[in-house]
Amino acid sequence: MSVNWEKQEGNTGVLTVTVDSKRVDDALDKAFQKVVKQVNVPGFRKGKVPRPIFEQRFGVEALYQDALDILLPEAYSEAVEEAGIDPVDQPEIDLDDMAKGEPLTFRATVTVKPEVELGEYKGLEVEEESQEVTEEEVSEEIHRLQNEHAELTVIEEGEVQEGDTVVMDFKGFVDGEPFEGGEAENHTLEIGSGQFIPGFEEKLVGAKAGADTEVEVEFPEEYHAEELAGKAATFEVKVHDVKRKELPALDDEFAKDVDENYETFEDMKKAVRERMEQEKQQKVEMNKKDKLVEKATENATIEVPEAMVNTEVDRMLEEFGQRLQSQGMSLDMYYQFAQTDEEGMKEQFKEDAEKRVRMNMTLEAISNAENLEATEEDVEKELENMAEMYERPVDEIKQLLAMQGGTDVLKGDLQVRKAIDFLVDESKSVPASE
Repeated sequence: MSVNWEKQEGNTGVLTVTVDSKRVDDALDKAFQKVVKQVNVPGFRKGKVPRPIFEQRFGVEALYQDALDILLPEAYSEAVEEAGIDPVDQPEIDLDDMAKGEPLTFRATVTVKPEVELGEYKGLEVEEESQEVTEEEVSEEIHRLQNEHAELTVIEEGEVQEGDTVVMDFKGFVDGEPFEGGEAENHTLEIGSGQFIPGFEEKLVGAKAGADTEVEVEFPEEYHAEELAGKAATFEVKVHDVKRKELPALDDEFAKDVDENYETFEDMKKAVRERMEQEKQQKVEMNKKDKLVEKATENATIEVPEAMVNTEVDRMLEEFGQRLQSQGMSLDMYYQFAQTDEEGMKEQFKEDAEKRVRMNMTLEAISNAENLEATEEDVEKELENMAEMYERPVDEIKQLLAMQGGTDVLKGDLQVRKAIDFLVDESKSVPASE
């Protein structure tokens, strides 16, 4: 088999492949063995028609398509390896006429992974971020915990206040007519949560339990239901109950309710601060890595093929669908809710997908330039970490990875991490600008 790669403008090229006649004939033989099982010829049992009789009756051309289906994928794969190219999309195949006993030549127009021209990536400057956790931040977190452990008490008298929870019936009208989805009974709503149309919750403030009231609002111009967008609506509301949070006292008993391991309120406060400091440190480190990767990517020159962006968009959509599924929602349900479709979602992902591709290619190029290899020892250590994290045996983790491309994918991820660590090690921290 002869192979010739001719690079063209941009990230495309033509791979010209000539397959020798013997291999063509072998593919025709395999095609015959497949096709003959389905052929009925009078005087012969099914699958037992001799090759000469088959070709006399149907012509050798009847085998060409099946032979090509057998031959082309193998020949193309071998040619790609021999040419040393890295395709990122399905090729466009143009082939000469096939003939028994003759070589076969085909041309594959291929989009390949682009070359990355690295710019400055060593000694990049990044502003220092404070890792200090203030007393105010600790107090806010404790107040959040206090709200989490608050009890709701029914208010017999008094008016609805911000933060109260109301149990109500409501029915909405537009132009005097009720609209679909605008009615519910015994619906629970926390005032200030932002769950309803802007203005609705605020206008319930001051209402009393047992009272009937009307709330007039306007649907936002960008509301997902086009027939309601921008229109004025009136809601008839019956408030059944008003519930108010009773915040627990910030004492030792509260601390024990939060976590039985706390003996005193001061124990809890100290633990909260330590956790927040750890989270702040991780956030600062992550921000630093993100900024350095972004800078290195901006300094690199890459002509990203659309095929790579489309592949990343598909991956992002799949990830998004998996997240929705874990929350009990399907993509189709989300499309209906968000008034969009698959193409609309892909368009939303496109810009971020291109950024991802650029960043990944930059990091891969840095890894290659600095010979940052992920060793088998690195892979085994990571497998052990994953096994510990997911509380699964290492062999089971390997089996799961095998279904997703094997440990080569993991090795690639580790090399990317090494490249990021390299950027951090080589970077310079500078004081934050005022």
